[in-house]
Amino acid sequence: MFNRLKPKSEFSRNVLTLMTGTTIAQAIPIAISPILTRIYTPEDFGVFALYMSMASIVSVMATGRYELAIMLPNKDEDAINIVALSIMISFLVSFITLLIVFFFNTPLTTFLGNPEISDWLYFIPLTVLLTGFYQSFNYWSNRKKEYKRLATSRVIQSGTTVSSNLALGFTGLGSGGLIWSTIFGKGIASFMLGKIILKEDRNYFGKVKRLKIVALMRQYVKFPKFDVPSALIYSVYTNMAVIFFTKFFEASISGFYFFANRLLKTPFSFFISAFSDVFYQKLSKTKDFTFISKEINHFSLKILKITFIPFLVVVYSSYFYVTPIFGEKWQSLYIYIWIFSMPIYIGLLLAPYGHVLKIINRQEISMYLHCMRLVLLGGFFFSYFYVDYLLLWFLFLFSLLDTIIHLLINFIIDLIIRNQKMIYMNILRLSVFIVLLVINYNMIKGI
Repeated sequence: MFNRLKPKSEFSRNVLTLMTGTTIAQAIPIAISPILTRIYTPEDFGVFALYMSMASIVSVMATGRYELAIMLPNKDEDAINIVALSIMISFLVSFITLLIVFFFNTPLTTFLGNPEISDWLYFIPLTVLLTGFYQSFNYWSNRKKEYKRLATSRVIQSGTTVSSNLALGFTGLGSGGLIWSTIFGKGIASFMLGKIILKEDRNYFGKVKRLKIVALMRQYVKFPKFDVPSALIYSVYTNMAVIFFTKFFEASISGFYFFANRLLKTPFSFFISAFSDVFYQKLSKTKDFTFISKEINHFSLKILKITFIPFLVVVYSSYFYVTPIFGEKWQSLYIYIWIFSMPIYIGLLLAPYGHVLKIINRQEISMYLHCMRLVLLGGFFFSYFYVDYLLLWFLFLFSLLDTIIHLLINFIIDLIIRNQKMIYMNILRLSVFIVLLVINYNMIKGI
């Protein structure tokens, strides 16, 4: 009976293995959240969010994006040299980051607007180094189709992080407990993957040659040349809100923003990631715009049908469950869930568009769109110095603008691929947006 339920194709089995590991890894921190919110305050999560934002921005450059090239060579001999190249760049980027933090700690702390982050800046190079290691080992394992290895590493990382969160939280470390736990999780997962690779793939290490590394670095130079700037811009505008909220409001605002995003995105990412892997694989075999448009419309509609009602329930019942589940310190969390539900949900609906520009080999357009989003959001944040916003209205307008930008990017991609049904699909998306806008406006007005 159980054999009948097992996926028949190798691809489906691999997806199921990875999805299972990812689901467990993401479910662990969500399940333990009611305990964490009673140990850590919104201010603690705010400092942690600021640390992770800075680490995420720098980590984009950790390997020069060469880890993405590990999958591309026909020969494993070439791929292992790219792994070596990625690790070498990780050491270099981490060392440069350490020098910057050492010499410019005070200006960076002043810029970020939170004195508590000062000492923790010295640990960003370590986080960057571990991220580079893990990404390199991850793509090598992916290339070798070691999906059980990857699934296990993700569960171990999540389990280590959560158990450390609890243990360090009870010692009263505050935000330091969250930061150290993340470092422990990355470190243990990287060590585990590295140890397994060292044991099982040892025969490839003798093929690492300096001249080969240089040749492959030149061959795949487009990754640091074009992909690093694009990914860096994406990371900056993704983390810009946390940095701004910390500097000009309070660390607790960043904490509420960070936690609301995690609470809303994680449950639905199980569904989205499971379908996205299959969706990307299906479209990667074609450049036919008609077929791509058809699949995008079908997938978007499926996401809308399956997630719309559950998402509304999770969002608008938060008024009743936030305080009992997460504690009195987090009773205002429901406000942030209401406010930021718009861009989060629209982003989920537009998940099928995430791989389109890669599939049709138009990555430069992706970089231009990232630049556009950065300029628009940056311009809005800059307006704070000239407009006397109330806090809630500032957050609401930021959420509104981010949603509109999501829809605009979707519209541009539809034009590029000549999506014949984009009017129909955009009406659906716009309807969802208007529904959320009206509900959120009236709720915020009543606060």
